[in-house]
Amino acid sequence: MRSFFLEHEKVNGTEVVIDGSTFNHAKNVYRLKVGDNVTVTTGDNVDYECIIKEQTGSEFICEIIRKHSRNSELPIEITLYQGLPKADKMDLIVQKAVELGASRIVPVAMKRSIVKLDEKKSEHKIKRWDTIIKNAAEQSKRSVLPEITNIMTFNEAIKAAQDSFILLPYESARGVEYTREVLSGIDKKSVSIFIGPEGGFDDDEIDFAIENGAHIISLGRRILRTETAGLMLLSILTYLYEE
Repeated sequence: MRSFFLEHEKVNGTEVVIDGSTFNHAKNVYRLKVGDNVTVTTGDNVDYECIIKEQTGSEFICEIIRKHSRNSELPIEITLYQGLPKADKMDLIVQKAVELGASRIVPVAMKRSIVKLDEKKSEHKIKRWDTIIKNAAEQSKRSVLPEITNIMTFNEAIKAAQDSFILLPYESARGVEYTREVLSGIDKKSVSIFIGPEGGFDDDEIDFAIENGAHIISLGRRILRTETAGLMLLSILTYLYEE
């Protein structure tokens, strides 16, 4: 059964309205039609199982069959602070981070980031990533829709993560045994993961992160690509905290 995220105002006591880009996706990509069943969530851990009873112009009118609570979220909130990578790597990172349970994704312009985005390009990219998040959340049946923020500088990102448990994988960090100790000692309900771009972190960024309480960890002896490192750490956290 196909699953869709909709705004609260699209759901009333007995009916759900699927319109706009969601309608286009449902009709033209999924080939849904009158009589098909769908699941709708408004991002608050509640699912509405519906049947499409009518198509009026460019919208589906769906009858709610049943409503039930469902929570597919991790018991900790994970934010991925991703150094801006080259080309379309961020598309993959955003998609897989959502599938692995990230609550928030923050693109970060770091000193060694090759990609430089002006305001217009940033707005276009964020809109694209927001669409990827919505599609990935629907596919993986998330019960809460993750968010993506505007691009931050590294210092802004570290400051924004101050109230969380900060993890920063770095090739010069101590061994994996220390990483195990750090992960077993997470004592907060929110975790922030910082991943460098292709060129890695600048020394000043590492120093600033340490000064602000970041835990500098290793992900092993192999050097991972920027699009791999964050997903590996997210996978580990998902394994540790999935209930």
